[in-house]
Amino acid sequence: MANHRTSRRDFLKLSAAVPAALALGASDARAQAVLLAPTPSCPDPSAPTPRQTAGPFYKPASPRRGSFLEPGMKGTPIVLTGTVLSTACKPVTGALVDFWQADDAGVYDNAGYRLRGHQFTDDQGRYRLETIVPGHYPGRTRHFHVNVQAPTRPVLTTQLYFPADPANQRDVIFRSDLLIKMTDAPGARSGTFDFVLDLTNSRRSPRRS
Repeated sequence: MANHRTSRRDFLKLSAAVPAALALGASDARAQAVLLAPTPSCPDPSAPTPRQTAGPFYKPASPRRGSFLEPGMKGTPIVLTGTVLSTACKPVTGALVDFWQADDAGVYDNAGYRLRGHQFTDDQGRYRLETIVPGHYPGRTRHFHVNVQAPTRPVLTTQLYFPADPANQRDVIFRSDLLIKMTDAPGARSGTFDFVLDLTNSRRSPRRS
């Protein structure tokens, strides 16, 4: 009979071990959660990214590339990353993201394709662009132009802006909801912006290869 009975000392040992095991399990769960990919930010999934004018300097048929950097190019390097999402906060695979911008002096290359190019989002809806911070020019603050298009859907044309730029307040088309989230480092900058597309529009548009 005594062999089948747990002593008070054994019971206390078991009782002390249970919370420790639970704590260890919770610690493992927290560690596993840290390793998981973060959920794309979509603070207001019902609101698509606002449209803005393309301006006079857009050129079709830009080259497909993820970097605009060239030897001897002046300006502060920046890496711009983000995700293309639907209004349901789902990543859009294979979305066209077409950028064009001014150089460090505020000048566009209208003869060639310097600081122009397009790419397609990966299977998680992500894009990545290496470029330089664009310069000011009369009437305009620093900005990127961009066309974003989900497969066979209409094109969203918009512009992205830099926070804390004094020229923002003097630019008549500037919008604060198109600000890039910036992270600065010595000699380089990085920023993020997630585009939200309304995919309920049934009109189909041609795609660029």
